[in-house]
Amino acid sequence: MSNQSQVDFLEQVQDSYGSTQELANMLDMGVEMLFYLEENTFHKQDVQNVVTALRAVTTALRK
Repeated sequence: MSNQSQVDFLEQVQDSYGSTQELANMLDMGVEMLFYLEENTFHKQDVQNVVTALRAVTTALRK
């Protein structure tokens, strides 16, 4: 990943999540969800937020 890509990624993280720690927290929740995803285990909005975070990371990494 180039330096500019890293800067762009960090700016995207900051704009979307406020900090890299918040994004990491969202991704950690996503990992947990994958192990325990059953009906009524997590709120639908939480699952959607994790999907959005994973998409943001994959999009940034593909640039």
